[in-house]
Amino acid sequence: MEIFLIYLKTFLVGGAFCLIAQLLIEYTKLTPARILVLYVTMGVLLTAIGIYEPLVDFAGAGATVPLTGFGYCLATGVREAVDKQGLLGALTGGLSATAGGIAAAILFGWLTALIFKGGDKS
Repeated sequence: MEIFLIYLKTFLVGGAFCLIAQLLIEYTKLTPARILVLYVTMGVLLTAIGIYEPLVDFAGAGATVPLTGFGYCLATGVREAVDKQGLLGALTGGLSATAGGIAAAILFGWLTALIFKGGDKS
């Protein structure tokens, strides 16, 4: 039963992020790209003011997998690197913390480009 509650919390929080994004797409003039940037920026901002960490503790992957989780990872990487390296960590910490995700995005984008033929929709 405990595993069910973990899955439920994960689903509800992740679903809430998706719901908010869908509402932004439907009822604002924001483009999906701008919403993605907004989500990453909000992840950084909410981490900086201390709100996102309790959400991660509560929802696990429901909070770390969406794009706000990428912002959270950037912010925590910078914080840890600044604690260890000083000001230089502000420049390198975010990239070090998110290198795996960035590398995966590049690799899978490249593989997709090899498999499918891109082109205009017209």
